[in-house]
Amino acid sequence: MNISSIIVKTKPENYDAVWLNLQESNLCDVHFGDKEKGIIIITIEGETVEEEIAKLQQIENMPFIISADMHMSYCEEELDKMIKDQDITKVVEEINTEKKAEEITYFGSLKGKY
Repeated sequence: MNISSIIVKTKPENYDAVWLNLQESNLCDVHFGDKEKGIIIITIEGETVEEEIAKLQQIENMPFIISADMHMSYCEEELDKMIKDQDITKVVEEINTEKKAEEITYFGSLKGKY
């Protein structure tokens, strides 16, 4: 299963019509938006990437839509493969047990250090 978030852009005066068209399309789930900016956030699902792309293309061709851009994508099969390929025995190669916790310098955030 693939799930992707899409940012849909339209003119503010067309926002309500686009929102309704998206809800009634059965192509996506409509989550939230900003009418003043003409932005609507939706998600699409598909068994394959090709199915998602087909849905995205249908959304792009809907009336009053200026753009529909994929923002984030999750592929269950890819994640499962990555998890299976992990060798957790090699995650930590060596642990220094000679130092006491109080002797370890904590640097916290690296912001502004480099």
